[in-house]
Amino acid sequence: MQLHELMNPDYSENPFLLYRKLHEQGPLIRGGDNVIISGSHAVVEALLNDRRAGKNYMDSVRLRFGADAAGMPVFRGMNRMFLVLNPPEHTRLRGLVMKSFGAKEIQSLREMVLAVANDLADSLAGRYSCDLAREFAFPLPVRIICRMLNVPESDAARLGHSASALVRVFDPQITQEDLLKAGVAFTELEEYFSALIVSRRGSEASDLVSLFLRGGTDGDRLQHDEIIANVILLFIAGHETTSNMLCNTVLALYENPIELERLRQDHSLIPAAITECIRYDSSVQMLYRTALDEIEVADHVIPRGTSLFLSLGAANHDPAVFSSPEILNIRRREGRSLSFGGGIHHCMGYRLALAEMEVALEVLLTRLPDMRPVTGGIQRNNRANLRGISILPVTKDST
Repeated sequence: MQLHELMNPDYSENPFLLYRKLHEQGPLIRGGDNVIISGSHAVVEALLNDRRAGKNYMDSVRLRFGADAAGMPVFRGMNRMFLVLNPPEHTRLRGLVMKSFGAKEIQSLREMVLAVANDLADSLAGRYSCDLAREFAFPLPVRIICRMLNVPESDAARLGHSASALVRVFDPQITQEDLLKAGVAFTELEEYFSALIVSRRGSEASDLVSLFLRGGTDGDRLQHDEIIANVILLFIAGHETTSNMLCNTVLALYENPIELERLRQDHSLIPAAITECIRYDSSVQMLYRTALDEIEVADHVIPRGTSLFLSLGAANHDPAVFSSPEILNIRRREGRSLSFGGGIHHCMGYRLALAEMEVALEVLLTRLPDMRPVTGGIQRNNRANLRGISILPVTKDST
């Protein structure tokens, strides 16, 4: 399998085809010169937890877009995000915000999510139809991250639009037009958050922006550009992935009515249902790593400098770990989903994402019990990565 095959549009509609192909070709697949692809749960998990499989973001940019792309402002800016860094820089930046996503903080955030979800449900109450993606799933996480950054919610829609354009740079199917739009979006977000950061200097508040400004010691303060890049990262990470996961979850449940009915009868199954839906149709489908040193895995030696494309979607459907992986089973008790990654780059906001999805699903089942997706109007975002739904029309079930 060659790397470009991962971008086959057929896989956007039916990713199971890709997962099967990856499993058939073995745990380590040569995807081109110095490129390895894997959809094996054991291999992907091992590499995510191996610090020798690290990040080299600019190499991935050059591989995908050519040597000149590394000089583009959007990529220079994103290269400052702790998401793409290795220790010790990654450790320093990640440590500054970990305290805002700890287990103790999630309860207050859950209450915030409940208030926002109910407010959005209020706007949909009594209506015969709506677009659940644009009117519920997308505004929910963006309003939450706005509150965490202490950004006016009146700016949420504009910032969310820019974030959606910028996040396309993580997708291998990006077009030249999309890349240009992403560059414009990065500039818009950079200017917005730069002004915000200047206005927060000296603040003793507990929002994430103020936390970054106070982070470090006098001799190791974060630079202005570092703060901008990582505030942008928190914004896009707290927006796009969660909204896509929520849409994928809703659609997966309605396409499996027996599982949906079980959930309707017993809301205590919601956490397990979320876990299974994230495994079944993950938002983040692929992670990229570079072999920083020689690595032995699955009885093979991966040479230093090899580009590693790790399919989380395929790993979550590995029949060696999950029985009948293409069947949604909300009472499944086997394996571990890799949808939030692993190792030192495990998703820092996974507790918040789970809380948002659990609360959102509870609100939807309670407040919109007659909701039914209109299959013919659903539009997927046609991405090889950050898989999701752009339009999710729902109507009241007449049965």
